[in-house]
Amino acid sequence: MADFAMPVAFRFTVGIAGADGEEDTSFQQVSGLEAEIELETVVEGGENRFAHRLPKPVRHPNLVLRRGVASADGALSRWCADVIEKDFSAPIKPRDVLVSLCDAEGDPLRSWSISGAFPVKWSVGGLDAMRNELAIETIELAYRTLRRKA
Repeated sequence: MADFAMPVAFRFTVGIAGADGEEDTSFQQVSGLEAEIELETVVEGGENRFAHRLPKPVRHPNLVLRRGVASADGALSRWCADVIEKDFSAPIKPRDVLVSLCDAEGDPLRSWSISGAFPVKWSVGGLDAMRNELAIETIELAYRTLRRKA
């Protein structure tokens, strides 16, 4: 029997095409690695025993990246600012993202390849003088496709 340790969710990496520094792509939490086929229900005239459930296109939620507030000079921060804070006079340049779940040595066990991603939301968590916590920023990316890699 093979020696297999269950992977832990806190060992992961995020790579964003065009982000030139690892310090700019370190995240506390990643969510939104989902794909769902929507269904359309079609009732057949005269047939009351069942309804047909037909597949529609695959739907993805936004990829949500959370981290401590980072420098505005990083490549990811500049890309988000260029997309969200500009007036759309320049086209949005989508990027590819690779999220990898890693083993104890840092080698990828499984990866998720995300294509055509671009920022759609940026927010900073609440600021509270009565709490001793990091200031957390959240970046949400819409994307076109999600592919699992073993």
